[in-house]
Formats: sequence, structure tokens, C-alpha cells
Amino acid sequence: MSNRSEFIAGVRAQVPILLGVTPFGMIYGVLAISAGLPTSLAQAMSAVVFAGSSQFIATNLFAAGAPFVVILLTTFVVNLRHALYSASVAPYVSALPLRWKLAVAYLLTDEAYAVAILRYRAASSEPVAGGHGASPHYYYLGTALALWATWQASTAVGIFLGAQVPASWGLDFALPITFIALVVPALKDRPSVLSAVVAGAVAVAAYGWPYKLGLMAAALAGIATGLWAELLKSEAARS
Repeated sequence: MSNRSEFIAGVRAQVPILLGVTPFGMIYGVLAISAGLPTSLAQAMSAVVFAGSSQFIATNLFAAGAPFVVILLTTFVVNLRHALYSASVAPYVSALPLRWKLAVAYLLTDEAYAVAILRYRAASSEPVAGGHGASPHYYYLGTALALWATWQASTAVGIFLGAQVPASWGLDFALPITFIALVVPALKDRPSVLSAVVAGAVAVAAYGWPYKLGLMAAALAGIATGLWAELLKSEAARS
């Protein structure tokens, strides 16, 4: 398979996911404007941060008047999962030039990882033909760039729509509904359910904390619970 074919295959593999990403990006754009973010900053966040969940949380904290350090630390905790993605992808990209590694790191998201890691694993088991192996990096580039372009465009549409929506309508309800829709399908085993329950309980108990620090505490509690549950699960499997 040629590099061009790999790239196109990556784009095609991402298309079904883009159907769900598009409204998510539009909702972020609308909420960013309703939270008081300038249009340029709202769009720049999609280009620089390029992480939907972090953008939603940062926007919510900004609207609540949280200090910058709180926004920074909270989004950092939320995005810790990307360290796991990076560790998983690292063996497949270790021999790439620096420019490739930088591109892979910048474009790494939940959706891009979920699609690309399957191709990397398949490529690692494919026989080498004519001295040349498969080129899964172009597959990754295709799937990640398709996601990036869709996110930027859907954010722009949401920002435009947000500017037309009267402030009296109120759009705060869209944020919790969106996260509920994202979280519930992911609760497929005991560790994820326990993590969600503990995080939710801590978030409710710490709701009154200043600067939305309860959100950070909930995220840390959920992560710690999930890791603890995974360790117990692994030990039980070994037994």
C-alpha cells in the first residue's frame, strides 16, 4: 500500500467518528461565546489545545472566574490520559524523525488514537515486502488531520451560531448533558464504573469549594479509584 493510500484509508476510518465530533465542536463554540470568551480566543483554543474535554472544562472554569492556575492544573489532570496514549504509540514511532514525532504528539487525541493504534498493531504483524514495510504513519496522519480539520470547522460554526444566540436563552445545560453522553457509553467494566461513581460523589460533596477546586479533586479521586480498581482486577486475574 502506498503512502497516499494509507493516508486516504486513515481519513475514511475516521469519518464515522466525525459524525459525532462535529456537533460536539459546535457545542463548544456556542458555549465558549456564551461564557464570554472572545471569538479569536475561542477558536485559538481549538487550534492550540485541541482537546475537547479540556476545552469544555476550561471554558466552564473561565465563566466561573477561576484563576488561571486552577484552569491550568485542572485541564492538566483531565489530560493525563494522553500520557498513556503516548506510551502506547511510542514503540511504533521511535524511529521517526523529530518533525514526525512532533506532529504525532500534537495530533494525538482520543479518537485519533483509537483508530490509529489498530493500524499500528496490524502493521507490526504484516510481512515486509520488497524491503519496505507498511507506512502506518501516513494512516495516522490521515485520520488525525481529518479530525483536526473537522474540529476547527465545527468550532468556527459553533462560534458563529453562539454569537447569534441571545444570552437570555442560557446554554449551561449543554455542558453536563454532553459529558453525560460521553461518559455513560464508556462505563463498561467495574473500574470505570467505580471511577465515575467516586468522581461524581466527590464533585457533589466539593461543589461549594472556591475556584471550582472541587472539580480538580473529583478528577484526581476518579483517577485514583480507577487505578486502584485496575490493580485489584489484575491481581485477581493472576490469582
